[in-house]
Amino acid sequence: MSGHALILDCDGVLADTEKDGHLVAFNQTFDEFGYPFRWSEDEYADLLKVGGGKERMRHYLSQHPEIELPGSDDLDTLLARVHKQKSADYQDIVNSGRIPGRPGIKRLVEEALDAGWQVAIASTSAVPSVEAVAVAVLGQATRDRLAGIFGGDVVPAKKPAPDIYLYALDQLGLSAGDAVVVEDSESGAKAAAAAGIAHIVTVSHFTRDDPFPDAVVVVENLGEPGSPAVVLAGDDVRDDRGVIGLESLERIARSRT
Repeated sequence: MSGHALILDCDGVLADTEKDGHLVAFNQTFDEFGYPFRWSEDEYADLLKVGGGKERMRHYLSQHPEIELPGSDDLDTLLARVHKQKSADYQDIVNSGRIPGRPGIKRLVEEALDAGWQVAIASTSAVPSVEAVAVAVLGQATRDRLAGIFGGDVVPAKKPAPDIYLYALDQLGLSAGDAVVVEDSESGAKAAAAAGIAHIVTVSHFTRDDPFPDAVVVVENLGEPGSPAVVLAGDDVRDDRGVIGLESLERIARSRT
């Protein structure tokens, strides 16, 4: 077992899934259930501050008391049923190949794995949805090398609470100083910071203007050779190729010891 781990968020890190995946699937599901509303991009950007799909729907309904859904007298059961359908719709979107991986993510994962680092995914999304993205972006062979995929309701509190990252550390047998996280959102970065883990932020469609006061570095994306990462804030930990690579992870890890 490696003494270091790279822990990745899923949505916005492996792929820019929120705009082209989750939002589309939510609205498709609302249509399938005959609900009288759809979420705009602006509304969804605000809802992303709430971790978890069921929690987002609950928050939205609490903000719109004029909406009365059939079966909402047992809201927990209703939201679970709607979210199950939404997850299935989302997986169909991912499996169709409509959501490409973000620049540099497969490269970074494979560099870390080849160097003996453990690599895991820690997300607030349902595990089957994360599995679908991991296979689509990384390929089955690389996904099979991961130390774990942790997500959904496995912990009591979702991001920005640190629970999912603390759980991942426990499962990997490591302490906070042994890990580096890649996140894309304010709530995810807050979760990593609260868990005491150094984190890199690669901004996504909805998170470009989020604050990331504790990030080691904030980049447009992780970069590929010939298409360098653009540093937006923080320390320039890019390697001599101009990308966030294994050398970057090792530099961050050394600074924590």
